[in-house]
Amino acid sequence: MTDRPTLEYDYRPTEYLDFSQAGNRRAMEAAIARVESRLGREYPMWIGGREMREGDLFTSVNPNDPAQVVGRFQTGSRETAERSVDEAWNAFPAWATRPARERADILFRAADLMRDERLELAAWMIFEVGKTWSEADSDVAEAIDFLAYYAHEMLRYDRGMAVLDTAPDENHTLYIPLGVGAVISPWNFPLAILTGMSSAPLVAGNTICLKPAGDSAAIGYQYVRIMHEAGLPADTLNFLTGAGSVVGNAVVVHPRTRFVSFTGSKEVGLQINELAAKTVPGQRWIKRVVAEMGGKDAMVIDRGVDVDAAAEAVRQAAFGFQGQKCSACSRAIVHEAIYDEFVEKLAEKTRAMRLGPSRDPAVQMGAVVSENQYRTVRKYIEIGRGEGRLVTGGETPAGPGYLIPPTIIADVAPGARIEQEEIFGPVLAVIKARDFDDGLRIANDTEFGLTGGIFSNDPVHIERARREFFVGNLYINRKCTGALVGAQPFGGFNMSGTDSKAGGRDYLGLFLQAKSITERRQAPVERRPGGERQAGAAAAAGRAGTKTARAVRLSTAGEAGGGP
Repeated sequence: MTDRPTLEYDYRPTEYLDFSQAGNRRAMEAAIARVESRLGREYPMWIGGREMREGDLFTSVNPNDPAQVVGRFQTGSRETAERSVDEAWNAFPAWATRPARERADILFRAADLMRDERLELAAWMIFEVGKTWSEADSDVAEAIDFLAYYAHEMLRYDRGMAVLDTAPDENHTLYIPLGVGAVISPWNFPLAILTGMSSAPLVAGNTICLKPAGDSAAIGYQYVRIMHEAGLPADTLNFLTGAGSVVGNAVVVHPRTRFVSFTGSKEVGLQINELAAKTVPGQRWIKRVVAEMGGKDAMVIDRGVDVDAAAEAVRQAAFGFQGQKCSACSRAIVHEAIYDEFVEKLAEKTRAMRLGPSRDPAVQMGAVVSENQYRTVRKYIEIGRGEGRLVTGGETPAGPGYLIPPTIIADVAPGARIEQEEIFGPVLAVIKARDFDDGLRIANDTEFGLTGGIFSNDPVHIERARREFFVGNLYINRKCTGALVGAQPFGGFNMSGTDSKAGGRDYLGLFLQAKSITERRQAPVERRPGGERQAGAAAAAGRAGTKTARAVRLSTAGEAGGGP
């Protein structure tokens, strides 16, 4: 590998907590108790810097115990959604002209607040979406990282783009924010992804209308509260709850909406992209859509590898957070020479996993997020029974929650439904490949292109995967989940999204627009008493101070215009 560029600033991803330590366990148990005492409250929307209540209430519940209500939320109307865009529009000029340093400092303060509330934020996710202790903690850590990383990145953008001067012209490029954005976030990383999707456009000088998933709206509210406490002007961030088909679509189609940031299913993402592409009366721009829409991620297991290590990596990638990650391994494509051994070891490791309520620190898999998700996953398991051999799982355990055991279906043929369609649950298809080339072909034969992984000791095969495995995030000899902000920018190809890379250096630019300015410096003109004009003494200097003057203007432009 050639020398690689490095970050110009001091940033490192947040380390995860070790819950094998008694002190951490006691602190987490106390946080769970504190959050449990707050469950069931009603939460308002935030529109134009003010709380708002309207319509019937809907609830989010604990998927491990659906009788336990986590929060009650407003069912926003189309009119309220439209008003939120107008309020964001009115707030935009003042926020866009705030110095980049001030906007970045708000994110730095929010990151500090999240560090202070780390365990309680994790506890909210244990209750509302069924994350285990470790999965919930890593979600909070990623949210902290997004805040810190994007704050640093905004300061980098504010320093300006390197451009050439072309005498007699002086050139520079600055970045300005886009305007009002719709942010529609998912339930599976209810704090991390929501934080990244919202904080990037905000620090860039945009105002937003945030619509979190209904299954995780309480966690979304915690983010809004923290941003307000960090000093974010309340009117820059509108918080909407309700049906996506009502409030979400209303914000997307509004003529004042400049961009849409979406994470969720392919079907909804394509619908949003279509809605955003249609111009409406009063619209003055082509709306920019940033979408991450899932995947059908594969790990290709070559011959000659440590089969035990490969099986463990697949187990973790397939069944972490009940397989409800867009990066989850849902296909294991295994060289025929080690196929039987791999399936046996994987099944053994999977059967040993502990399933149950995720507030128990010993549990490795909790419930899937909702009754709808439960039914969808159960349907695919039945499809899988007809398309392959059920190795383990598949049965529904007793209990009140939406529990589905980790399920492995082997001997699946390429092209089968469970090999092609995103399930978003703890279901893994295992496919036999003739050789590595065949495995790579099978892995690429999908409409998605998000993450993928290989296990191989063959340098030729590894290099081929680098070139030919068509995914946005490729992992070699490790699991295909767990991208770190600033280290593994995340986002995929094809139907997996719009090629954006969250947690990477290009991401902030999606919420900015570049403006190039060229100035030809003129000699000052002096008038003689007789009315004649004469070039002043400064004419000789011309552009002698070009470089210095340009640097000064870049700095002041960043302060006044929200960009470098």
